[in-house]
Amino acid sequence: MTETVARRGFVAAMKPYLRPRPAAAFLLGISSGFPLTLLLGTMTFWLAKVGIDKKTIGFAVGLTTPYTLKFLWAPLIDRVRLPILTGWFGQRRAWLFVVQALLFASVWMLGASQPELHIGTFAFWAIVTAFLSATQDIVIDAYRIEILPDDELAHGTAANQFGYRTGNFIAGVGTIAVASSEGLGLGWALGYGLTSLCVLPGALAALWIGRGLHDQVVQRGGRGWFNDTVVSPFREFFRRRGALLILMFVLVYKLGDAMGQGMLNPMIVELGFSDKEFLAINKVVGLWGLLIGTAIGAPFLAWLGMGRALFVSGVLMMLSNATFAILAAKGHSPTWLFIAVATEQVTSGIGLTVFATYLSGLANVAYTATQFALLTSFAVVGRTWLSTPSGYVAEAFGWVGFWIVTMIVALPGLVLLWVLWKRGFVVDTARQEVSEEPEVAAAEASQPG
Repeated sequence: MTETVARRGFVAAMKPYLRPRPAAAFLLGISSGFPLTLLLGTMTFWLAKVGIDKKTIGFAVGLTTPYTLKFLWAPLIDRVRLPILTGWFGQRRAWLFVVQALLFASVWMLGASQPELHIGTFAFWAIVTAFLSATQDIVIDAYRIEILPDDELAHGTAANQFGYRTGNFIAGVGTIAVASSEGLGLGWALGYGLTSLCVLPGALAALWIGRGLHDQVVQRGGRGWFNDTVVSPFREFFRRRGALLILMFVLVYKLGDAMGQGMLNPMIVELGFSDKEFLAINKVVGLWGLLIGTAIGAPFLAWLGMGRALFVSGVLMMLSNATFAILAAKGHSPTWLFIAVATEQVTSGIGLTVFATYLSGLANVAYTATQFALLTSFAVVGRTWLSTPSGYVAEAFGWVGFWIVTMIVALPGLVLLWVLWKRGFVVDTARQEVSEEPEVAAAEASQPG
């Protein structure tokens, strides 16, 4: 009887993933996930294969800049209407279709640019693709939040992460398999060109689901276009109680996890693991661990509520780094590598779903693109720039000491969460509402999520 009840409970927890809107969020995730992998993972592999020197390859890190600055042009996505298309499809879908068409073309041009002969042309199309990819993320994130009702937000966010990882996999393994001489050998131009078709799942999902909530919100401005477009979204957010604390929390919550991820591969190499061991454990086991963690993230959130889910998932991510400290002490141990990677990826998947759902709930439906872009930009800064000293920490303390430091670095995020929770800034309601007047919404908004 108990087993039957447990099975029914599991089925009930997973069933929302099959609803139309979470399924659409999965398709949107595929379109969102493939470009960054093409730009960083696949592109650096390609450049190394054609003999480009390491110093030149290093410029790829700069391609993450549009992702950290995307909040600067996100207000245009919220407010600027595209002639004819906005009337036909609505604000979100009109922008999505235009950006995806441009992204499709830029990926084709990037693949055909022959970096070994024309590195300048290659760099130009890489930058264009990065900008369009970041812009697509603005649109998709806003549209996803707006099409998901409150009772499907967590499952839809998790499904979106599934799709994102699927897009990562296609752009990484799939593109290299098509292009590489060790795979189908069809060349990089065709490999990148075929991968650009990953824009289609997101476009089909948008056609299937229809207009987002943004198109149903009445927005009236009384101080001109610039005020409505640029000032109001930020003013509405920063007038909330605890706005600065929330941004600080977003900045540091996953910092310990980010530091660990940056140094994981170098440690694996230094411990003497072969390429076969690396691919089998870190990629295959890691991928499935992340998918499992992402899948159970939504039921986990429903069970604990937002505040407790954020805290427990933060503690789990922190403690998972202890398994890498043990691996570092053991040395070359495939068993402990398996345990560490599986543990870290499952806990990271849970944390990613919970955290992304929390950020989604913070965005006011009148300014979804701008406010979510602001929040995710802060999160990216925490993952990239604040984690850059990780190499110096590993050099100074050794691998065991390094992983202990990552656990200590995770503590400020938990402390800030506790402060937010105690002050009533972490709540279980799904998202911000908006009144007809932006000024009224700004004055009345007193809770962050």
